[in-house]
Amino acid sequence: MQEKHLFEYAVIRVVPCVEREEFINVGVIVYCSSKGFLKTKCELNEKRLCAFSDQMDVEELRERLRAFERICAGGKDGGTIGALPIASRFRWLTATRSTVVQTSPVHPGLCTDPQETLEKLYAQLVQ
Repeated sequence: MQEKHLFEYAVIRVVPCVEREEFINVGVIVYCSSKGFLKTKCELNEKRLCAFSDQMDVEELRERLRAFERICAGGKDGGTIGALPIASRFRWLTATRSTVVQTSPVHPGLCTDPQETLEKLYAQLVQ
């Protein structure tokens, strides 16, 4: 039997009009401390996005989502936040904010393979 590891995840959302609190799931971020794993998987569906708002700057949204990827990877490309320890980077990325790109509350679970879990959650919650 494979060893199970505690992981945490949040759904990444685009909220075109913050006041309306409507959102589109565009990605997932998964953190598994025991495996040193922090990754995100995102994709913007422009047709769905345009159904919510035709005022969105899609390229700016793509850049914000790329920032999530850079921070997850850590190092210089992740800027000041990317230099933080992995747990701090996850907490920073999933902190409550009132912007166009937000995350859901953090949820825990158990997994044997965090990469496989990321793929499953993405398929279930975003695609």
